[in-house]
Amino acid sequence: MRLTIIHPCIGRRRGDRGYIRTWQMEPLPAATVAGLTPRDVEVKFYDDRMETIPFDEPTDLVAMSVETYTAKRAYQIASEYRRRRVPVVMGGFHPSLCPDEVARYAEAVVTGEAEELWPRVLDDARHGRLEKFYRSTSRPTLSGLRPDRSIFRGKRYLPIGLVEAGRGCHFKCDFCAVQTVFAQSQTRRPAGDILTELAANRHGKKLFFFVDDNITSNLAQAKEFFRALIPLGIRWVGQSSINAAHDEEFLDLLVRSGCQGVLIGFESLNPANLAVMNKTFNTARGGFVQALANLRKHRIRVYGTFVFGYDGDRTESFASTVDFAEEHAMYIAAFNHLTPFPGTPLYRRLAGENRLLYDAWWLDDRYSYNRIPFQPRCMSTEELQRGCLAARRRFYSWKSILRRSIDVVNRANGFMWRNFFLINAMHRGDVSMRDHYPLGDESWQGPLLTAN
Repeated sequence: MRLTIIHPCIGRRRGDRGYIRTWQMEPLPAATVAGLTPRDVEVKFYDDRMETIPFDEPTDLVAMSVETYTAKRAYQIASEYRRRRVPVVMGGFHPSLCPDEVARYAEAVVTGEAEELWPRVLDDARHGRLEKFYRSTSRPTLSGLRPDRSIFRGKRYLPIGLVEAGRGCHFKCDFCAVQTVFAQSQTRRPAGDILTELAANRHGKKLFFFVDDNITSNLAQAKEFFRALIPLGIRWVGQSSINAAHDEEFLDLLVRSGCQGVLIGFESLNPANLAVMNKTFNTARGGFVQALANLRKHRIRVYGTFVFGYDGDRTESFASTVDFAEEHAMYIAAFNHLTPFPGTPLYRRLAGENRLLYDAWWLDDRYSYNRIPFQPRCMSTEELQRGCLAARRRFYSWKSILRRSIDVVNRANGFMWRNFFLINAMHRGDVSMRDHYPLGDESWQGPLLTAN
């Protein structure tokens, strides 16, 4: 049997065969699927971001992990294969959120987690009896998970190793698709499995990124893992909720285990917005200022993320938020508009208030990256869009980059200080390159091929 795994890109401008280099890290879901595939299956992998997909190459099955932002491009790719009578199976976040939509463009849809389902999907494909839906009925233990990174050989990715330590998150943020898919729960891999994977992939990786949506969702388990990580002596970054910044033992273990920085979702400086998001824990125990002081004391760099468009936001919210990010010398920061992902409480609320501007923004030809897909309460869509863009431009101005570069935390480590300028310059370039980037390949000739 021949299996082709495809990682779809977000899209591509008309006539442009290139893609934005800063987005090109190893796609871990593809390696995970390859690792779950029996050895007697011939596997080929193509990354739509960096190479042309050979649609006419013989294969028996195509598999894609699909996110909401890549759905349109995934349907274009699926149409090319299905015109050639090659069956397509799709899984990932978007199929779990919108299974009926995805089913129109694929022979089979995997919802939930693939570990217990993928062997059956492949066996059914071998025998020509693919079912329309494969639904996960239980949470896998993740024990023995072995991503097959051999599929990445010969491809030029950033030298960052992506590793999964756990899945899901216990919090219930109303905008987050993670809490919808994983039902406010988290499953962690055995520490021994993660350490073995890290040791096997140290060559050529200057930094590891734990892709967990919240590596600190369970603090006790996180501490145990960081203790086990210390002897390995690696550098790593990850994503954390801000409540962990108030635990001194945790912060000490974070540093000793090799942590170079954490991504924290501050989301908003407005307490009313945080209450609507179900993130009032952000303001606990002294709030942002105390949490950042604790992180600074331990020389932990911060990637802060902020979102605009909640009902408490005004046009002046942008400047005050950038002031805050610069005052605290964040290593990098994101200033994004609120995005209602299907299946989330936010999406249902905005739909109920008739504030969604598209039936499905991720498929609408009028939509592009940075456009606003809903009607804000206290500003126009144009004001929200311009405000986010202006915030990024100001934070990634050379003046701001240079001022933040001399901060004692950002320059406390030679490796991270050298990379500070490269990373910030890449984000600076992204401000213009990402603006109005299309979803789907604008040069692709449709229509999309739908299933019977």
